[in-house]
Amino acid sequence: MPHTADLCDTYPDKVRVLAPLFTHYGGRQVFHGPIETILAYEDNSRVREALSEAGEGRVLVIDGGASLRRSMVGGDLAKLAAANGWAGILVHGAVRDAHELEAEQLGVLALGLIPRKTDKRGLGTRGISVSFAGVTFAPGDWLYADRDGVVVSAGKLEI
Repeated sequence: MPHTADLCDTYPDKVRVLAPLFTHYGGRQVFHGPIETILAYEDNSRVREALSEAGEGRVLVIDGGASLRRSMVGGDLAKLAAANGWAGILVHGAVRDAHELEAEQLGVLALGLIPRKTDKRGLGTRGISVSFAGVTFAPGDWLYADRDGVVVSAGKLEI
């Protein structure tokens, strides 16, 4: 996989660099893939629906409104995502079950940890553009993450 620094050097006009707000919690710190998006605030019903599907190497980008009050992803959902072939999850919000997230071969980035689960009201929207950390994410864009940071491009990039 190309490293984010190399992508920034090679494609300075094609990558969008996220503000350095996120911490790695998953068992993989290097991951990439096409993006699927969810916009949901303190309700992870749509997250479970998405991760129940074949991931096919995709990265789920969740705009949780930066809420640190409730966890959008925990150990059960990480296990489901890894089993279904998702490459990673980026949460603009909180996650929980850090020890279980670390055990999965899945990239998980989030703003922080909180032990409280979300409400399940069936709310949220999938497949729309979302914006946070100085970047807009559209379904089908590509996300690349490693220990240096996270970058997004309109398509797959090669080095």
